[in-house]
Amino acid sequence: MRWLALLLAALLALPAAAKERADRYSAMTYNIRLDIASDGDNAWIHRRRALTSLIAYYAPDLVGMQEVLLGQKRDIEADLPGYAFVGVARDDGKEKGEFSLLGYRRDRFALVQSGTFWLSPTRDVPGKGWDAAYPRVASWARLTDKVAKRSLLVVNTHMDHVGLTARLEGAKLIRSWIAGHRRAGDTVVLMGDFNSPTDSPAYVAITEAGADALRDTLTISRTPHFGPLGTFTAFKVDQVEPAPIDHIFVSEGVTVLRHATLTQQTGGKLPSDHYPVLADLCVGKGC
Repeated sequence: MRWLALLLAALLALPAAAKERADRYSAMTYNIRLDIASDGDNAWIHRRRALTSLIAYYAPDLVGMQEVLLGQKRDIEADLPGYAFVGVARDDGKEKGEFSLLGYRRDRFALVQSGTFWLSPTRDVPGKGWDAAYPRVASWARLTDKVAKRSLLVVNTHMDHVGLTARLEGAKLIRSWIAGHRRAGDTVVLMGDFNSPTDSPAYVAITEAGADALRDTLTISRTPHFGPLGTFTAFKVDQVEPAPIDHIFVSEGVTVLRHATLTQQTGGKLPSDHYPVLADLCVGKGC
């Protein structure tokens, strides 16, 4: 019977042992530009396959997309069957308006819980906050790595492009929400289109010192950042912005191995008016 006791002890120790090893994750944030006919040659119908094939090629474990309309959501789900997606539309909390769509690889993660909240003083009710031009949301998922048994709290957002107060207060709200919902042992990933460069009050509100501060994966990458800093292109391959507005942030304890702005284009045509941002992360001993 001694062998049975030893086997039982080994099985009980597996989750703890898994947490001692190094586990790698990749995260991508991508504003895909909504489907609008006035974009002409840059309309969704002309760039859908370029965009979804880019995501499929890099195969990030986690992908946050912004400006996703319902038809685009259905196209993405059809083109990327290896991913499951969470999040509701911002106008009615169902299917009307843009989604901040959050995807994760089905083969790697199990969904524990998910939801969406609004960047407003009444975060559980659809509507605009402060001086925002549009309703803005953050969609989130609590995931469990099926093998490593790690818990991840992942949030994807799209902040307002007009309201300075809305961006600042939205950043504070997201940071507070994460602090209130994070469990012991959670690895936190926050990503999205923040419409906020690195010197903005909203960016500072997320990264400034404190127990719940989040860190910009670009600034702490072990290897130098690859690609241009700016992430907005307006569909122009020769447009070079001085600073990013699309970011990936992580909690303490996450090592960032690599960070890149991906500039894939075909014949001068871009898949979106933003570049996607990709970060390779590592959690655990041995990173």
